[in-house]
Amino acid sequence: MAPSRITTTDSPKNGWRTIKRVAPYLWPDEHPWVKYRVVIALVMLLASKVISVLTPFLYKGAVDVLSGDATGEAWALAIGAIGLTLAYGMARMMTNGFQQLRDAVFARVGQRALRLLALETFTHIHRLSMRYHITRKTGGLSRIIERGVKGVDFLLRFMLFSMGPLVLELVMISAILFFVFDVWYLAVVVVTIAIYVWFTFKVTEWRVRIRKEMNDQDTDANQKAIDSLLNFETVKYFGAETREAERYDVAMAGYERAALKTSYSLAFLNFGQAFLITLGLMGVMVLAAIGVQAGDLTVGDFVMVNAYMIQITMPLNFLGTVYREIRQSLVDMDEMFNLLEQPADVKDAPGAPDIKVTGGALKFDDLRFGYDAERPILKGVSIDVPAGKTVAIVGPSGSGKSTIGRLLFRFYDVNGGSLSIDGQDVRDVTQDSLHGVIGVVPQDTVLFNDSVYYNIAYGRPEASRDEVVAAAKAAKIHDFIISLPEGYDTQVGERGLKLSGGEKQRVGIARTLLKNPPILLLDEATSALDTQTERDIQESLREMGQGRTVITIAHRLSTIVDADEIVVLEAGEVVERGSHDALLDKGGRYAAMWARQASEEEATDIAAA
Repeated sequence: MAPSRITTTDSPKNGWRTIKRVAPYLWPDEHPWVKYRVVIALVMLLASKVISVLTPFLYKGAVDVLSGDATGEAWALAIGAIGLTLAYGMARMMTNGFQQLRDAVFARVGQRALRLLALETFTHIHRLSMRYHITRKTGGLSRIIERGVKGVDFLLRFMLFSMGPLVLELVMISAILFFVFDVWYLAVVVVTIAIYVWFTFKVTEWRVRIRKEMNDQDTDANQKAIDSLLNFETVKYFGAETREAERYDVAMAGYERAALKTSYSLAFLNFGQAFLITLGLMGVMVLAAIGVQAGDLTVGDFVMVNAYMIQITMPLNFLGTVYREIRQSLVDMDEMFNLLEQPADVKDAPGAPDIKVTGGALKFDDLRFGYDAERPILKGVSIDVPAGKTVAIVGPSGSGKSTIGRLLFRFYDVNGGSLSIDGQDVRDVTQDSLHGVIGVVPQDTVLFNDSVYYNIAYGRPEASRDEVVAAAKAAKIHDFIISLPEGYDTQVGERGLKLSGGEKQRVGIARTLLKNPPILLLDEATSALDTQTERDIQESLREMGQGRTVITIAHRLSTIVDADEIVVLEAGEVVERGSHDALLDKGGRYAAMWARQASEEEATDIAAA
C-alpha cells in the first residue's frame, strides 16, 4: 500500500492543531527553567508596553510647559521642560531596553524549541519505512523541514511578541483616548482599526494562497536541482546540461510568476493600509485641532494625540506582514507536523526484547511478500541457513533475491510466513538490535561525504584507530589509503564519487568488518565491478565470511561455487537447491544459467584478447 500523501491545508482547525503542538515546547512540565524564562519575558514585554503607552504624557507635558499651557498641570511644572524631555528620552530607552531584555531572555527558549522539533522530525524520518522513502523526493523533504523549523521560530517570536503586544497596546491607547479625551476619538480609532484589520486580513488571505503557490514552485525547482546534481555523471554522459538547465528554468519561471504576484499584491496591501491609516490619523487630528481652537485642549494634547496615532500606526503597518507570516508559518509547520504523523510501517512490538544470537541460524519459513498487494514477489519461499554456513540465492532479475535481504533486515514486514534468527522471529525483537547483528555489503556501497576514516569507522564509531586500520587491512584497502595524499583523512566526495567502484566496495567491506556482525548479507556485492576487481574483492569477502552465517545474493555464479548450498529462485519460488556440483549434475535451471554465463565470459575474454 502506498504511503498517504502529505497534504497542506491552512484551515483554522489545523492552525489551532499546530499551535497546540508547539505550546508544550513553551511550557514543559519537566523543565521549570523554560517556564521561568517565558514568564520573565512576558513581564519584560508588559513593562515595555506600559512605559511605551505612558511616554506621550511626558511629551505632552514638555510641550505644554514650553508653550505656557501647563498652568493646571502641577506635575509638569514641577518637573520642568528639561526634566520632562530627559524623562521622555529615558522612557524611550527603557521601552527599547525591556524589549531587548525580553528577546535575550526568550532566545534560549526559542532555540531549544527549534532544536527539539528539528531533531524530532529528523529522527522520525529515519524511522519511516523504506516504502515511504522510495516514494518521496529528498529535496522536497529537506524543504519541508527547513520551512517548518523556520515557521516555528517565526510563530514563537511574532505571535508571542507581536500580535499579543499589539492587541495590548491598542487596548491601552483606546482606553486613554476614551478617558482623557472623549468617545469620538475612540470611535474614529476603533472604526479605522476595524476597517484596517478587515482589509489587511482579506488581502493577506489572498496573498497566502499566492505564497503557497510560490512555495510549491520553489519546492519543485529545488527537487529538480537536487535530482540533477545527484545524477551529475548521467547528465554528463548524455550531454544533457542544456536540457537540465531548461528543465530547471521552467520550474524557476513558475516560481518567478508566483513571486511577481506576491510583489504586486504586497504593493496593493501597503498602499491600502497607508490610505486607511492616513484617513484615521486625519480624523483624529481634526478633532484635536477643533478642541485646541475651542480652548478645550492644549497644544500638548494635540501633540499627544498625534504621538498615539503614530504609535498605533507603526505596529499596524507590520500587521499584514506579521499576519501573513504567521499564516504561512502555520502552513509550513502543518506540513512538518503532517510529516511527523506519517506512521511507520515497521514498528517494534510493545516490550520487544533485544535479539540474542547464539549461532546465527536463519530460517525462512513459507515467506510471502509483495510491495503491492496485487503483485506478489515471494510466493512461499522456505530456506534454512545453518549457523556458520553460506547459502547463495540466485535467479533472474525480478525473482525476489534482493527482497529476501530487505525482509531479513526488516525494511519491510512479511505478508505471510515467518523469518527467524536462532528461533526468534525478527518481528518480535527490536529493530536496533536486529540491525546490530546483520552486516550488509550492497551492490553499490554509498559513502558519506567525509573522510575515508569516518566512513570505515561508521561501522562501529567507538572503535579505536588501530581497529579501523586493522579492518582496512583485512579488506585489503589499507595500502591504497596510505598512498593517498591525506591518507585516512582523505575526503571521498558526495556518495564516494572520488573513489572507484572497487575502492568503494573495499571501504564498505572494511566498514562491515569493523561492525563484526555474526550474520552477513552480501547483496550482489561484486556484480557492478569488472572481473579482475571482482576476483580481488571476492577473496576479501570469503575471508570475511569465516565463522559467520552468510547469505550471498549473486548474479555472477562464479562467485558462489564454494557456497554450502545454492538456492535458485524463479518468479518468487524455489525451483532448485543444492551444492554447485549437485546442481550442475542435475542439468536443470542452474546448469543452464551456468552454461550461459560461461559462454558469455568466454566471448568477453576473446573480445578482450
